[in-house]
Amino acid sequence: QLVESGGGSVQAGGSLRLSCAASGITYSNYCLGWFRQVPGKEREGVAVRYPGGGSTFYRELLKGRFTISYDHAKSAWYLEMRNLRPEDTAMYYCVAAPALTCVTSDRALAAGGTGWHVWGRGTQVTVS
Repeated sequence: QLVESGGGSVQAGGSLRLSCAASGITYSNYCLGWFRQVPGKEREGVAVRYPGGGSTFYRELLKGRFTISYDHAKSAWYLEMRNLRPEDTAMYYCVAAPALTCVTSDRALAAGGTGWHVWGRGTQVTVS
């Protein structure tokens, strides 16, 4: 089970950190990620982190502003978002998939999010 938190309203240029608390998931056995969705549009991948070496990949337009990280002791992962823009307004979801099912980053971040086995309920981010 995944539970997101940390969403809210922020002015453009501000920052937020989203958290995802996981139960029953061990980082070493799962790929972890974040997706977002605007009403009426398809879900789009934001970031993915792979187990083992901890490689991270991001949606091209978000590189440099968003950072995905993991806290092993807390079994939680995070999405640090900086210099937020109105177009970042969306519902944000944390996702996970067993390591054996992880796909390459381009597929992991592809719109729709197929292949991710576990989804949180989302946390709303609004940038004005």
